[in-house]
Amino acid sequence: MTSPELAQLLLPLIVGISIALMLIRPRNVPEVYWIGAGVIALLLLRLVSWKMAAGAAEKALDVCLFLIGMMLLSELAREHGVFDWLSSVAVRRADGSCALLFALVYGVGTLVTIFMSNDATAVVLTPAILTAVRKAKVQPLPHVFVCAFIANAASFVLPISNPANLVVFHNNMPPLARWIISFGVPSLLSIASTFAVLRWVFRKELGARIEGEVKAQPLRGNGKLVLAGLGAMAAALLLASAFGRDLGLPTCIIALVITAIVSIKARNNPIKLFREISWETLVLVVGLFVMVDAMDSIGAMQVTQKWLLWAEQLGVWSGTLITGFAVGIANNLVNNLPLGLIAGSTVQAAHVKGLLANAVLIGVDLGPNLSITGSLATILWLIALRKEKLEVSFWSFLKIGAVAMPVALLMSLSGAVLMHLWLGRF
Repeated sequence: MTSPELAQLLLPLIVGISIALMLIRPRNVPEVYWIGAGVIALLLLRLVSWKMAAGAAEKALDVCLFLIGMMLLSELAREHGVFDWLSSVAVRRADGSCALLFALVYGVGTLVTIFMSNDATAVVLTPAILTAVRKAKVQPLPHVFVCAFIANAASFVLPISNPANLVVFHNNMPPLARWIISFGVPSLLSIASTFAVLRWVFRKELGARIEGEVKAQPLRGNGKLVLAGLGAMAAALLLASAFGRDLGLPTCIIALVITAIVSIKARNNPIKLFREISWETLVLVVGLFVMVDAMDSIGAMQVTQKWLLWAEQLGVWSGTLITGFAVGIANNLVNNLPLGLIAGSTVQAAHVKGLLANAVLIGVDLGPNLSITGSLATILWLIALRKEKLEVSFWSFLKIGAVAMPVALLMSLSGAVLMHLWLGRF
């Protein structure tokens, strides 16, 4: 067995290098390989036991089931034209105005994020919007940037809007009523302020007129069935959330049932849908859970616990703003998935609840709008754009994010504090 002193040195070194390589992606090697190699190194060097790794994988199960269900339904909706229909409706309803099209795309992205998760907006809606605006001969950047930013700005309206929500709260997910009370106003302020900033940033491009014409994309019977299934799933998940139940298993089961019904009706082989699921993402999630548990085993989380308890003593306004902004900026250094795991473990270990825990979640969800390294959804958005031959550089995103993220985060955290103070009067 590796000596404790050596473990204290090697374990954080391996974890840090793995996460850095995940973000840098040398030679475009996918993120999962760097995290997987790090986990294998931890196991081979006996810095992590197989029992601990299995326990971490069990903790990741609910998140993985949620992701499987959402990815399956997103692919089903894409195959049956739901996203193409939504994007064509937005373009045709814009009535020749790029500004109105921008607002309509923002609205569609908001609804998709709220009810289908931010990954669906980043990965599936973005290519559909890009195709539609290219046919309309419109500058695509304002509209694809909308997809990236709203994927994070609206990701805490509901517990199902972002897998990171499950990661942060894990077994302590607030019931739906309390969630809406806590995050309703902050999320509305986040959505509104992000829209205002993006509208100002792209004011020149949005002054143009739509030159091309986009044909109507009718939503056929199977597409309508998928849309109805999505509505039923959202209702079921909200019901599960209202009773404080885990969301992963219900999401996966409902997705399988909807897929089976649609596939039988359409006489399609559902196997090809399962092939489109990003199984690498699930392995990545499990690997990150293992790494966070490994760091916790050597006491690394005690530092973050002390910091969070210190922030709790600063008072309502200072503690909330410092916590939210510290977490929000940190997302962009290590990505919000590992940071969400660290933050969730810290909140639970420190027994922090209420406003400060809410500030942590807002920082995890909204902070990634600063840069393209901030969240898995933004990285997937970037990959989706590259497949469509559209390049967005780190700096071009940062120039917008450096304005949009702080403004939205300040508004959202301020809304959380004001709601907390207002509710405290009753």
